[in-house]
Amino acid sequence: MTAELCPCGSQANYSQCCEPIHLDHAKADHPEKLMRSRYSAHVKGLVDYVVNTYHSFCGAEQHRDAIADSINSEWLMLQVLNSSVDANGKQGFVEFKAHYIDDGKQYTLHEKSRFLNEEKDGKNLWFYIDGEYPKAEKVGRNDPCPCGSGKKHKKCCG
Repeated sequence: MTAELCPCGSQANYSQCCEPIHLDHAKADHPEKLMRSRYSAHVKGLVDYVVNTYHSFCGAEQHRDAIADSINSEWLMLQVLNSSVDANGKQGFVEFKAHYIDDGKQYTLHEKSRFLNEEKDGKNLWFYIDGEYPKAEKVGRNDPCPCGSGKKHKKCCG
């Protein structure tokens, strides 16, 4: 039996990467780990995990159906561009691009996500709170395709 690579793009086995975090949220000891595990949860269809890792201010339970619908997209690839934690260790940011297909069209979600670290049930846990969308880049026809295929944009998704 071959080991399954983690969908988060870490090149580690799923059983050694995001699966332990899916089983115990407290194992996400950095916002990037939580973000990667949330992406993997989308790929794996783990709606409860995604809902439970939203900050309580977000009211994610009320949006469970929309979250489940987003999970049903075909998730292709995650690129983590940057991650950081503030000096007091209570707020973190992860900028990423997630490539996916929905209704037969390919899209890229480019977001700078904000995470908060809070104590819950005696554990320090990271939660997704919100994100902002960096200004979209204009992709030229002869530029490499943003999907990561290595082809020119005009010969791929353009």
